[in-house]
Amino acid sequence: MTGQITVIGIGEDGIDGLSQSARTALNASAIVYGGPRHLEMLADESPRDLIVWSKDLGADLERMAALAADQSVTVLASGDPMLHGIGVRIVERFGIDNVHIIPSSSAFSLAAARMGWPLGDPMVKCISVHALPFESVLRMVQPNVRLLILSRDKETPGRLAKQLVEVGYGGSRMCVLERMGGAHERKTVSHATHGFDEPFDNLNTIAVTCIPDAGLRPLSVAPGLPDDAFEHDNTITKQEVRAITLAALAPQPGEVLWDVGAGNGTIAIEWLRAEPAAFAIAFEEKSERIERIHTNAKRLGTPTLQVIKGHFPPNVDGFEPSPDTIFVGGGIADNDDLLKYCMTALSVGGRLVANAVTLQAQAALTAAHAKWGGELVTIAIARAAGVGPHQAMKPSIEVLQWRGRKE
Repeated sequence: MTGQITVIGIGEDGIDGLSQSARTALNASAIVYGGPRHLEMLADESPRDLIVWSKDLGADLERMAALAADQSVTVLASGDPMLHGIGVRIVERFGIDNVHIIPSSSAFSLAAARMGWPLGDPMVKCISVHALPFESVLRMVQPNVRLLILSRDKETPGRLAKQLVEVGYGGSRMCVLERMGGAHERKTVSHATHGFDEPFDNLNTIAVTCIPDAGLRPLSVAPGLPDDAFEHDNTITKQEVRAITLAALAPQPGEVLWDVGAGNGTIAIEWLRAEPAAFAIAFEEKSERIERIHTNAKRLGTPTLQVIKGHFPPNVDGFEPSPDTIFVGGGIADNDDLLKYCMTALSVGGRLVANAVTLQAQAALTAAHAKWGGELVTIAIARAAGVGPHQAMKPSIEVLQWRGRKE
C-alpha cells in the first residue's frame, strides 16, 4: 500500500477549527470520505472527489483500499475518530502503519469543559449509548457519580430521564448539550423527574449528576447484590454464596464466561457488572427464566449478556467463543457428562466453578475433584431468626463448591 489514509476529526466549527496539520493533509488529498454533514463543510473548498459513506461500510472500505493503493485519501470524522468513531474500523482494516489519525476535541472533552468536570476524576464516567445498548448506562448509575453520555439520537435525553426515574434516581440533574463548538450550540438543564418537553438535535451529549431518591438502597458493582435486586422464582444462588462464587470465578477483562443452567441469570449478570470488559453467555432451557434473564440484565445494566436457549451441551458443540471460565449451577451439577464436557470446552488454564446442594450433586463434585484436582469448599451461611421470644442462628443449606482448572 503506497498511498496514505488520513482520518481527520472535525468539530461543529468546521474547517476553521482544524489545526494546520489537518488543513495541510486535507488540501493534499483529492479524495475525501465522510458523512453528508461533514462533506457539506467543504462546499467552498477547492474541487475534489467527495465520497459519501454508503450503508455497506465493508464495501466502502474495500473501495477505499483500491483508491489508496496509489494516492492519498482523507476521511472526515466527528471529534476524536478513535473514540467510538470510524477511525477504529479503518485502523482495524488497514493497520496503523497505513493510517494517520488527526483528532479534534471529543464530545466528552467538550462536555467536560462546559460542565467544569475533571475527566481524570474517578467519579466522572463516560459512556456512549450510540456504541453500546442503552441500558448499559444503568450499571454506572450510583450516588453522586457524574455521567457524560454520548447520545444515540434526539430521543435519548427523554428516554434516559424516564429510565432514571424508574430505577430511583428521579432527582438526578441532567444537562443536554447540543452541537457543541458550533454556532448552534445549546444547553438545556432539567431534572430526570421533570423530563424534557422540547425536541433536541440528534447530535447531543448528556451530563448527569446521579442523585438517589430518599430511602433508595443503592446497588454496588461489587459481587453479592441483594436477592431482591433480581426478578426470580426462588431458584437463585443466594447473595452470600453468589459473592463467594464470583470471587472464585474471578472475572478478568476480555474473558468469556459460560453460565450453564443460568436460572435467572444472577451469576452472569454479576460477572458483567464486576467486569464490563468481559463477556458472558447464559445457557438456560426454560422460556420463563430466559425472559427473567433478559429483564434482569437490562435493569441491572448488563444488556450485552447473550442468552442461549436449549438443552446443554448438545446444541453448543463447537460454539464460539470458547470459554475462559464456566459456572455450573447447583441444579445440574450432578451430571458427570456435563462436567466432562465443560472441562473439555474450557480454554487451557480456564477455570470451572460448580455449586452443589444435593447429595448426588455433591458426590459428582467430589468425583470431579478426585479426577481433575482443584479445591473443594463448603459454604455455610446462617441468619438470625426468631425462636419464641429469642433469636438463634438458623443455618441455610450448605453448598459444596468445586473450583477446578484446566491444566
